[in-house]
Amino acid sequence: MTGVANNTPAADERVKEISPLRQALIRPELGGMVGTVAVFTFFLLFASDSGMFNSQGVLNWSIVSAQFMIIAVGACLLMIAGEFDLSVGSMIGFAGMMIAIFSVTLGWPVWIAILTTFVLCIAIGGLNGFIVIRTGLPSFIVTLAFLFILRGFTIYLPQLIERKTIIGGIKDAAEGDWLAPIFGGKILQSLFTWLGDAGLITTFSRGSRMGEPIVDGIPMLIVWAIVLVVLGHVLLTKTKFGNWIFAAGGDAEAARNSGVPVNKVKILMFMLTAFCATVFAVCQVMEFGSAGADRGLLKEFEAIIAVVIGGALLTGGYGSVLGAALGALIFGVVQQGLFFAGVESSLFRVFLGLILLGAVILNTYIRRIITGER
Repeated sequence: MTGVANNTPAADERVKEISPLRQALIRPELGGMVGTVAVFTFFLLFASDSGMFNSQGVLNWSIVSAQFMIIAVGACLLMIAGEFDLSVGSMIGFAGMMIAIFSVTLGWPVWIAILTTFVLCIAIGGLNGFIVIRTGLPSFIVTLAFLFILRGFTIYLPQLIERKTIIGGIKDAAEGDWLAPIFGGKILQSLFTWLGDAGLITTFSRGSRMGEPIVDGIPMLIVWAIVLVVLGHVLLTKTKFGNWIFAAGGDAEAARNSGVPVNKVKILMFMLTAFCATVFAVCQVMEFGSAGADRGLLKEFEAIIAVVIGGALLTGGYGSVLGAALGALIFGVVQQGLFFAGVESSLFRVFLGLILLGAVILNTYIRRIITGER
């Protein structure tokens, strides 16, 4: 034998090689990454001296970004599954009002009020999904109807029971409750006290709190945002159920023929969206100590905008939880950064519109690369 046989399989001519550049371009997070770098660069140049990047400034835009992240996780997974939920904002207001009515008006323990509200709102999310599946109606229409239904109940119930549209006293009712701090507390407070004592972060220079750090811990709102983003990313990219989500949004009929329980996946995603909205609502009422009928207005559109900025396609079947989180971060940083930069606050919507338009154009280009369209 004069040679050694080459067992390396020949390249399949039917498989088209994708260049590293093309692989990078079709990543869902690309738009979010580019936008994040651009936004931070802009504000580092024009707002770095205004306190935007000191401890208090970072906390301010982190809280706003975390709010968007919480609802963006649910909206992202639902959009990848090929559906929309326009009732998210109304669900936030409804959930907060239910907690207030259960705990303050009816006198239930806060932990029971919170858990009951979660069960109620998740059930409503499941009902949204069930109606969409059984009737074949667009989720846009079904959830638009629930937007008005939930907002109507949010306004009507407190007026019926309390003769007002804002119910306070939640902080007093939550005093000593075991579950409330999980949504309204803070973590790492001793670390921030040490940082303040070491002169690494700003402390109060006068008054009864002199020497205490201005930022005395990380709010649970931010913790919830991080946890939901991580869990959502793992679910989407590391599990079989994540593949089902992509399949349900990409081609539902082909997915059914392959054994994917498309109806179950979609209903569960509606329930997850309701869960995320309720997390937002509980954190909000614990922060403010009250529930208002106007809470959550337009949050459904802000969640969708964050997801689109993060690279998801409106047609479903494509997107990334990390991209949605970056979109939410961009959203929060721009909203707070314009204030620090001394820009008229009303221009926030102009910046938001430009960012959204750029994201949609980029996403359309990416879709054409993926599908081979011209």
